[in-house]
Amino acid sequence: MPDRQALLDTMTERLAPLDRDANQAWWDASTDVSEEHEARRIATDLALRAVLADAEVFAQIEKVADVGAPPEVTRQLTVLRNGMLPQQVPADIREQIVRLEASIDATFNAHRPQLDGAPVDDNTIAEVLRGSDDGAARRAAWEAAKTVGASVAGRVRELAHLRNAAARALGHRDHFALSLATAELDEDDLVRTLDAVDHATRSRFAEWKAGSDAARAARFGIAFDELRPWHYDDAFFQSAPAATDLDIDPWFTDGDQVALTRATYAGIGLDIDAVVARSDLSPRPGKSQHAFCIDVDRGADIRVLSNNVPGEYWTETMLHEFGHAVYDLYVDPELPWLVRTMHPLTTEGIAMLFGRLTLDPEWLTGVAGIAAEQVAAAEPALARRRLTTMLVFARWVLVMTNFERAFYADPDADHDTIWWDLVERLQLLTRPDGRHAPDWAAKIHVALAPVYYQNYLLGELVASQLQATLFERFGGIVGRPAAGEFLRTDFFAPGWSCRWDELVARATGAPLGVDAYAAELAALAALAAG
Repeated sequence: MPDRQALLDTMTERLAPLDRDANQAWWDASTDVSEEHEARRIATDLALRAVLADAEVFAQIEKVADVGAPPEVTRQLTVLRNGMLPQQVPADIREQIVRLEASIDATFNAHRPQLDGAPVDDNTIAEVLRGSDDGAARRAAWEAAKTVGASVAGRVRELAHLRNAAARALGHRDHFALSLATAELDEDDLVRTLDAVDHATRSRFAEWKAGSDAARAARFGIAFDELRPWHYDDAFFQSAPAATDLDIDPWFTDGDQVALTRATYAGIGLDIDAVVARSDLSPRPGKSQHAFCIDVDRGADIRVLSNNVPGEYWTETMLHEFGHAVYDLYVDPELPWLVRTMHPLTTEGIAMLFGRLTLDPEWLTGVAGIAAEQVAAAEPALARRRLTTMLVFARWVLVMTNFERAFYADPDADHDTIWWDLVERLQLLTRPDGRHAPDWAAKIHVALAPVYYQNYLLGELVASQLQATLFERFGGIVGRPAAGEFLRTDFFAPGWSCRWDELVARATGAPLGVDAYAAELAALAALAAG
């Protein structure tokens, strides 16, 4: 029988430096697109996967994983097994997957769509969709935002076939099923949760959208049934409209987003200065236009990439991404390396908990410095915005998760049509007349963060459940160091030393469910009406 602890120690010694090198290479490739950085990213990723693919070690883990051992050892073996299982495929398949992923990522990072004959970035597209009353200009911007899809769609389908081949070689139906299994998510439970969120949001969303669309049609001087996706405020209708009866963008026009983010976390006793110093927060050519947080070494080297311009959107993004950062910062540094991280859905829950604060009256007055009387007058409208944000995002995640399930079931199906069928049914948008294009491929997550979007929806449920707990125990979160201490010790410190569902139940006193989320929707609806 192999020595379990020796096995864990050896794999940690092998994996930790390779993981650090791969994370650094990904950071470099995201902040400065070049052939050199792409080659480095491919090499480091292949090196890491080669160790995870060690068949002899995997066989040893399989032999000892279910045999009695201390819980902390068993947990590390489980996490290690789940990380190694997807790599137990031939080396040529692994290499093809890595090279395709790097190629697609480089395309996304370098791509700048053409608008009026000139290359523009995502922020420019967003400005048009949020502010322009010119229907033709909006359509041009929306169509420009989708052009990257045509550039990568063939490679994304090829990648899906490779991922499916790997999954089936390991005894799983497809990559969707394998991804859930290795993330300790039960597919039947996930489907039930998706259905429950659909039920909790469907009628409220339809009611809101009918009223919003009437105002939108009047704004653009068109009939209700002439509304198309470019008449909404972002290219995927994943965010609530910025300007309905309340536009808070002017509240952030002159705000220092770094200072606001620092003040938010300092107010609850969480210091992010070291992360800010390592981060890359301004837009420029040759840099990823998205946002993310990365823990390079499962130690002190945590960084955020953002593309800040003034306004609510990037303020919310900063609070969200630094929510990931404080989680990484305060995982117990004494934990074994293998579990010195966390489940994606729990870190998304923390990020969403903090991202919500841009619409929180207490945060707006106490941190952003908006006049109390101004915020008080806007409270019903803020509640409407928060409610709308939750509804719109939930419907969008339902599209993404259902689409990915269908995509991996048959990568060669007519996904141009399947995509719009889901968008029409779940988001109540009307597809553009005669359009047949791979708009689904324009969403970077489909290619490069596959089978991840369910974590955002489950994260929303975590955020609502944690929020209810924080209000019950501490009266809220803003400016409450006791709330920060609770998060640090009860939620962050355990890392991945226990399953995500055990962590949530222990911290909040109940298993993760839809109840707190549905209660929040109802409370916001009551505030919005009053």
